[in-house]
Amino acid sequence: MSDAQALVDAHHHVWDLDVRPQPWLDDPGHEPIRRTFGPLALRSAAARPIAGRRLTSTVVVQCVASVPETRDLLTLADNDPLIGAVVGWADLTSPAIGDVLDDLRSGHAGRYLRSLRHLVQGESDPHWLQRPDVERGLRAVEKRGLGYDVLVRSHQLPQAIRLAERFPALPLVLDHAGKPPLARRELTDWAQQLRMLARHPQTRCKVSGLITEADHEKWTVDDIRPVWDVLLSAFGPDRLMFGSDWPVVNLAGGWNRWAATVEELLAGCSGTEIHAVLAGTATAFYHPTPVP
Repeated sequence: MSDAQALVDAHHHVWDLDVRPQPWLDDPGHEPIRRTFGPLALRSAAARPIAGRRLTSTVVVQCVASVPETRDLLTLADNDPLIGAVVGWADLTSPAIGDVLDDLRSGHAGRYLRSLRHLVQGESDPHWLQRPDVERGLRAVEKRGLGYDVLVRSHQLPQAIRLAERFPALPLVLDHAGKPPLARRELTDWAQQLRMLARHPQTRCKVSGLITEADHEKWTVDDIRPVWDVLLSAFGPDRLMFGSDWPVVNLAGGWNRWAATVEELLAGCSGTEIHAVLAGTATAFYHPTPVP
């Protein structure tokens, strides 16, 4: 498979409810995805190509605050050639964070760990990412050459901006474009803060999770386009990466509809720009392990 044919999904999830509960799935509205999802189901779901490209590699992302889940994701990556990298979880506030990261990276499967993530979107502290114990943990992440996936809601973007200011050498990627309030159609503050974050050259952004922030039943491409226009002008294609957010994307249309939307948004971009969004940026950030 040539680079020109590659399609990297920089953000998807798997979970087995018989192995590990996912309490967030108990929230109303999650009934359609309240079941087990594995990589084989993703292969079946990802039927539609984007710009002629079919899925070639993925980045699997943690769901719960659990080191055992991260170990399971690393083992899964080691046994499934579709998964090239893992975004895991470890307790950034723990004094032992360095030892935990070293242990996760040890062994054959540890080579798939590329980034850490915490569900900051669920933290009530408006300065959580600036807590001294969290910053100590982030320095341990940085020291080991890992990246950090920033999961915040739009009103928490100031934390992400401050993080980028204080950690200029830590590779950062904003998950789901900071969850712009598409359903409310109130994008002014989000756009302003998004542009402030994008001024920091170590930041990247995932074009993912957008349709689940819109009206699940009524959204159209025209609803998503204003967000895309801001992302493209703020980050440029070389700092944007496609993500499906599968299977959460099933709540608002599924893989095929999101893939068709991304293809329409990319219309007018050059071949080089399309490659960056669909494969190049994710490959440069996550360095997915090639199939042996």
